[in-house]
Amino acid sequence: TQMCQHLLYVRNLQNMPEGLSILPLHLAASYRRVKCMQSLLLTGADPEMRDHLGRSTLHLVIMSWPNILATRPKPDSKFQTTVNSARRQAEACLQLLCQYGVNINAEGESHQTALHLSVRYAALSAVHILASYGADLNAVDSSGMTPLHMAAGILHKGIITSLIRQGADINMGVKHSGNTPLHLASTAMAMKTTKTLDTSCISELLEHGADPNTENKAGMTPLQEVCIMGNEEMVDLLLRYGADISKLSQAGESCLFLFLNHTPNVRNSSLLGKLLSLTSPLTIYNHKGHLPSTLTLACFFKQRDQLLKLIQQPRRLQDICKKDIYLKHIRGKIGEQSKMLPAKLYDFVFNFYVLLQRNLKSDNLKQTVSNHC
Repeated sequence: TQMCQHLLYVRNLQNMPEGLSILPLHLAASYRRVKCMQSLLLTGADPEMRDHLGRSTLHLVIMSWPNILATRPKPDSKFQTTVNSARRQAEACLQLLCQYGVNINAEGESHQTALHLSVRYAALSAVHILASYGADLNAVDSSGMTPLHMAAGILHKGIITSLIRQGADINMGVKHSGNTPLHLASTAMAMKTTKTLDTSCISELLEHGADPNTENKAGMTPLQEVCIMGNEEMVDLLLRYGADISKLSQAGESCLFLFLNHTPNVRNSSLLGKLLSLTSPLTIYNHKGHLPSTLTLACFFKQRDQLLKLIQQPRRLQDICKKDIYLKHIRGKIGEQSKMLPAKLYDFVFNFYVLLQRNLKSDNLKQTVSNHC
């Protein structure tokens, strides 16, 4: 082609001073021209040479990966056909470099490898190819993050699944924070504001052995993090996979305390009722005897008095049994259990926190908060 002829013509420019030109091989890689790349490699082009930003040919192929962030078009549309063609070209370029024996673990900007870049640019097929050629799945960039940390942080299920199946360390912590992939994915999911959450990314991590009780360097577990954020769906999911609700943070604070210590959570009466029911021993103080800062505000005195009265009441044996049964059996599929158990027994065990929510008179409390806070 004309482009190949042009690149071969300027082949001698590779010896020019750094920064004065774009290397032909880099140009071909950026435009996903596999035949041109092959011709240049046959004539002696060095795939390990870097551009003025320190990027190798391998890095440039990944950074030029076709990716559609908008709503996916119809599978048979011309646009989708063009995207698929571009992706196949990119895959061919990557395969070519791997077959030529390039250093697939070479680091670029921020010490990121091609595998890190594949996650950044959502290049799922690139992850497959690089892993098949022995890429370091647990390589750490300058932020102390592995590719799996990055994939968990952006909630990319396909890449998460691929990295786990290839053998990435699922419980490895980020160097500076100690956050595991589960910490990162849980907090990213809890931040979403949509009414219905696709928690399949979290389930994928948990199904493959992510430890829900691992603490980060701040002494927090994923469950404690999502309690702070007030996300009931994430709390339920983590409990289902064995998260310990009785575990205190490094600062000696329970999940209930952490939840109440975050002012917006006061309106989340459903999760409040659940945490009150599942916390044992029931207390709203931390290990130093301090109340959550929210309850020291005048506009929350009514709720504070309700909670203090509640924790002073001895728990009935049936309530203790409900809690223990709930925490034991929530790890199964509750939908199936609702079909197996009589309706009254199911409600007795799994819906008991609803009654407590009503006893808190949450509607009146919400009105009080709206008027004064």
